[in-house]
Amino acid sequence: MNKKETISRMSKDAGITYLQSAKAFSSLIEGIKGALQAGEKVTFSGFGSFDVKERKARKGRNPKTGAQVAIPPKKRVKFTPSKSLKISL
Repeated sequence: MNKKETISRMSKDAGITYLQSAKAFSSLIEGIKGALQAGEKVTFSGFGSFDVKERKARKGRNPKTGAQVAIPPKKRVKFTPSKSLKISL
């Protein structure tokens, strides 16, 4: 399911227009992004949670030359499914 299909399903299920659904979906995504950028954890009961984790700096190797390369630390988003979601799959 992609973004367009999700918005279409939201529109049908809620009995609202496609444009209203698109605005609601956009607002939801922006709210999640804003919370994650602020370092907050986002939790949806019965679905799962999103959290920002930081990867530590590490050393890697260039596969072509074999030279050692420093890989800087970076942040990533981690999704953890809820127990009820895991069971339903």
